[in-house]
Amino acid sequence: MNADKLRSAVLAALSGVKHPASRKDVVASGHVQNLEADDSGEVRFSFFMRTDDPPNLVKTVRNAAEGVAGVAAVKVNLQLPQMSPGGRHGGIKPGSVPAPTPKPGILTDVRHVVAVSSGKGGVGKSMVAANLAAALASLGHRVGLLDADIYGPNIPLMFGEQGRPRVTGERGKEMIEPLVAHGVRLMSLGFLLDKEQPAIMRGPLVTGILKQFLEQVAWGPLDVMVVDMPPGTGDAQLSLVQTIDVDGVVMVTTPQEVSTGDVRRGVKMFERVNTRVLGVVENMSGLSCPHCGGHVDVFGSGGGERLAAEMKLPFLGRVPLDPAVRVAGDEGSPTVISAPASAAGQALLELAKVVERTLGALAVG
Repeated sequence: MNADKLRSAVLAALSGVKHPASRKDVVASGHVQNLEADDSGEVRFSFFMRTDDPPNLVKTVRNAAEGVAGVAAVKVNLQLPQMSPGGRHGGIKPGSVPAPTPKPGILTDVRHVVAVSSGKGGVGKSMVAANLAAALASLGHRVGLLDADIYGPNIPLMFGEQGRPRVTGERGKEMIEPLVAHGVRLMSLGFLLDKEQPAIMRGPLVTGILKQFLEQVAWGPLDVMVVDMPPGTGDAQLSLVQTIDVDGVVMVTTPQEVSTGDVRRGVKMFERVNTRVLGVVENMSGLSCPHCGGHVDVFGSGGGERLAAEMKLPFLGRVPLDPAVRVAGDEGSPTVISAPASAAGQALLELAKVVERTLGALAVG
């Protein structure tokens, strides 16, 4: 099929995709623009997102284009809504973000990928990621943990593993062997840096490291890969969802508004790039005094649950402030392993079971 006929066929297919609210097709409504096709079968177009669009609309449109006979590849340039001058955002224009285009052949032996993310640092995201991975392994799953927090790679410390990964394979086809601790296969930039060496690098280097950890690490067959993301909504998050299929994201927050506000933005970012958010975990949700038995809401109460309700997301549970968490992190043994009977250990194990059930439901669905 030549380029003109392929373009017409794709336009016809996309005209059959209706917006669930307006019931207009995505071509007539102006969502799809600048559609081009070439003789090799590659199709390119821009998709202009609007504030009332459901997060799965881009995926539906992509699937429709990919289903056209003769289409070999589809590239979507995702255009985010622009703030008008004088609006409450002061005329800031976020610009465009490439829509996810997962590459075939990456992590083919990994059944599920779950990212753990947060809107800001210091909320216990890496602790949740480490314990989620260790708990899933204790439940009998084959688990890998990719430390994508390039500027703060704490996974080696939290798992008590300070070795150097081996490189195997013939020249030009080398693979990095992950280290293993507490039944979890691990890869982190922290294994490759000296103890006090900072990771001083710009975005493209961060993207390159993450790409290498996905493509050049011999992960082997895994039931679940947990990815500890850096805080925020930057290069690592976009690179991940644009490289591999992510089953879902667990968002970590503390109860106070300064944390939940940032998580709200993180949720919106993942929705815009068509990545499912599995739910919200509230960490540091309160302290039980070991002396009097009283309860102190150090960072407030219920912020994570309120955020989940507001954004129509599952609330995955609370993890209390617990000295066992600090001890476990410093000694290199996740709380679910070193102190399973502690309040935090029980909460983190229950979180893993909720994620396990959710992934099972996704597999069935």
